[in-house]
Amino acid sequence: MLASTKVRVAVPENRTKYESFELRSITPHIGAEIRGLDLSKPLSDVAGLELDQAIREWMVLAFRDQVLTRDEHKAFARRFGRLHVHPMQAGNLRGSDPEILPVVTDANVAYTAGDGWHTDVTCDEIPPLGSMLYMTETPECGGGDTSYADMYLAYELLSETMKSFLEPLEAVHDGALPYVGAYKSTPPEGGYPRHRHPVITRHPETGRKVLYVNSGFTSHIVGLTPSESRSILDMLFGHIATTLKLHCRVAWEPNTLTFWDNRCTQHHAVWDYYPYTRRGERVSVVGEKAPSR
Repeated sequence: MLASTKVRVAVPENRTKYESFELRSITPHIGAEIRGLDLSKPLSDVAGLELDQAIREWMVLAFRDQVLTRDEHKAFARRFGRLHVHPMQAGNLRGSDPEILPVVTDANVAYTAGDGWHTDVTCDEIPPLGSMLYMTETPECGGGDTSYADMYLAYELLSETMKSFLEPLEAVHDGALPYVGAYKSTPPEGGYPRHRHPVITRHPETGRKVLYVNSGFTSHIVGLTPSESRSILDMLFGHIATTLKLHCRVAWEPNTLTFWDNRCTQHHAVWDYYPYTRRGERVSVVGEKAPSR
């Protein structure tokens, strides 16, 4: 009987001591809580540099005890780049801010946004580099956490044979899958975005390899038969969803802002609080270039 192949991965030792704020890790490799920063005010040069390092290393940062206006929320996000307009907000004629995506779940909705493993808006040619969700109301019963997955580690845990097979492949990311298929929205003129991205990408800042397919947007792998594509994607989606060592979990409190790096994480909003309410607003930052190898 052949022994199973085990993949051992060295977890980077991330920095935990900073001059400008307190950081408490959620797991050794992904997720940290930040205290001691007021995001309603401009960051000092030192705090900005330390925050850049923290998001590169920890990928998910939860800032507690923040009281922010919409303009302050957006100003903090703009420090990292140009603000993204969500495809479901594009062409919004109701007078609301197109750069703010409301995230509201109560007893009257048929679904909650993000209830499944995904990376935000990978149907875009240049998906958001990061998202910032500011939660103002959480379920009084508890629950409503968001789980995050480390896609560096998801790649590293694959066998060398599987890595070699996936390296040259591309997959289609289709906005119609969630926005029409799950959310039952009416597509804009010309339809929702649909683009091809490599199955394995490199983070543009760290240079590390990332598994870049997600169950929310990825419809198929180019060049495979439908059954081959479905089998490979289902295996990868199962790997992401069930390998618990990939995950951290952010427990929301009112006035928490969580910032995640969309280029190397996935997330899943846990809807375990029906019929109670969870309410917040999301701002995302556009990446500088399309995902690449």
